[in-house]
Amino acid sequence: MAERQQSLGGFIPAQRLAQANHFAAVCAEPGYKGSAYRLAPHHREFNLAPSIREAAPAYFAENQITWHIHASHGLSSQVCCLNFFMPLAKRREELSRVIASALGIEPPEMLEVEHGPDGEPWFVGFEWIGERDYLNEGGASSSRTRGANATSSDAIVRFRHAGRIETLLIEWKYTETYGAPIPNKVREGATRTSNEVRADRYRELMFAPNGPIRDDLNLKLEDFFWEPFYQLLRQQMLAFQMEKAREAGTESVRVLHISPAGNRRLHAVTAKPLKRFGTDAFAVFAETLVDPGAFLGRTIEQAFGPLMAEMPLDPWAAYLAGRYTFLASAPQAGAN
Repeated sequence: MAERQQSLGGFIPAQRLAQANHFAAVCAEPGYKGSAYRLAPHHREFNLAPSIREAAPAYFAENQITWHIHASHGLSSQVCCLNFFMPLAKRREELSRVIASALGIEPPEMLEVEHGPDGEPWFVGFEWIGERDYLNEGGASSSRTRGANATSSDAIVRFRHAGRIETLLIEWKYTETYGAPIPNKVREGATRTSNEVRADRYRELMFAPNGPIRDDLNLKLEDFFWEPFYQLLRQQMLAFQMEKAREAGTESVRVLHISPAGNRRLHAVTAKPLKRFGTDAFAVFAETLVDPGAFLGRTIEQAFGPLMAEMPLDPWAAYLAGRYTFLASAPQAGAN
């Protein structure tokens, strides 16, 4: 049924319908401002998986993390990421199997990222900005906020594999699509445009040997001023600097981009200067890197499908399968 809805109406309309149906089933007052797939802000907890409705707000408060503006929206990618990953923060074995599926490796040894609000080790962190201001985003005070006004990865995991400590910065997408260049504004009282500020901040951190982007492609920073490329660039620069600094003893830091297989519009090459490299945004971005393997693009179905198929009666897996209808096409346990 989910596949039929998606084929008839497209991925985004199908997910709007799925979220509207979900909210109607779990919330006594579903819908907000005429939208059935949104919740009133005071009902935001119903946007979260039942097992994290207390943990997520406590974790965000303890770490002074900013919720995205659409945290009560059924299509929020921040919330979607939390619903998939946060229930595994203390489930080390299951988390390891997800990472193994995403990377095509044997299940690695997951390492603690930070303590959760309960004081116990968590093996996933969220809205990670790095232990230092690697990208000059904090101004004179180097003060930054996780989740707002600084390059933040939606999630982070660390693990030991083949004798090395590795880190993944995870960027999560759900129904996002892009097209226009990023806004170039002048704030009130400012003398420079936002793009000029971005150029001053990032230009020296972009190209090899001081950054992840190849210096032989006749590219400039402004060529990446389209989403998702601007975000991908900042994530990759953060990963490069974290690896250079050996943050938390890690020897390799890569970016893992996860999104639903059905959101094909997300793969559009929006940046006109990059269209010469291909037609898939994520393959194109990898082509610009000194180390193409430092960026990995995977689908939610690839990463989570095998584990969920093995434990269909698990409350968390059952919740995801019932809410996120695109999972109906996820790889089955034992499938090649």
